[in-house]
Amino acid sequence: MRSRLGKAGMAAVGLLVLFGAAVLLARWLVTLESVQGFLDRYPGESHLPAGAPVGLPAWLGWQHFFNVFLMVLIIRSGWQVRTQRKPPASWTPRRGKNPKKISITLWLHQSLDLLWLVNGGIFIVLLAVTGQWMRVVPTSWDVFPNALSAGLQYLSLDWPTENGWVNYNSLQVLAYFVTIFIAAPLAALSGYRMSNLWPAKAKGLSKVYPVEVARAIHFPVMLYFVGFIIVHVALVLSTGALRNLNHMYGAQDAVNWFGFWMFFASLLVIAGGWFAARPLVLAPIASLFGKVGR
Repeated sequence: MRSRLGKAGMAAVGLLVLFGAAVLLARWLVTLESVQGFLDRYPGESHLPAGAPVGLPAWLGWQHFFNVFLMVLIIRSGWQVRTQRKPPASWTPRRGKNPKKISITLWLHQSLDLLWLVNGGIFIVLLAVTGQWMRVVPTSWDVFPNALSAGLQYLSLDWPTENGWVNYNSLQVLAYFVTIFIAAPLAALSGYRMSNLWPAKAKGLSKVYPVEVARAIHFPVMLYFVGFIIVHVALVLSTGALRNLNHMYGAQDAVNWFGFWMFFASLLVIAGGWFAARPLVLAPIASLFGKVGR
């Protein structure tokens, strides 16, 4: 135990040293005339297409809450599936010729995954029909140099001007695009391959897409989501918390406490879900869809 803590401490110190060196390097770079010219040419955000919506609708706040709620419980249950040696209970579906018994933790993980996919599908449809997709999908090639500019500004601790109500900076756009349209599908496809929903008789398809490949994808994608959530929350709270929380939870561009209290209430619900996700509560729910046993 002590050796693990020691290694973790050394790793933390190493990361802090690397971060400090990166900050010093970035602050030196922004003093160079050529880099200053680059920052002037690419301030960190791309222009949105004509007709792009301004502001964030109320449905986006609800979608954001449902997504965070499900993601937190998915990550928790996924980690438990990975680390549990003896599951607290089992679950067996009622239908099927040879129903496969799984742990109740895996049943929870897969059930949450299905809800997350439904929520994600609704989110994608709403993005498309409301035009909000233009805020999270790159529409010009200058998003890449602008993202580099925004990253350099963040790293130099001279952060780019935030105005998420109108337009995200290009680094945010790329991060949201990767999360929504690359990481999420990878999580879904690899999770489906690893689940008992994968057709056992599809031997040819299983050879093309081996379960080992899915496992090699699924865990790193989970780590990506954890890292994204940590960075996302840190930036929301450190770049004007009240205004940002109003954007995300209050559907308004104002500096008041409404969004904060909505955010606080959402944290209480998430905490309630976290503590409720235990066999005593799960067993009666799981028994509605299958057989719960030891």
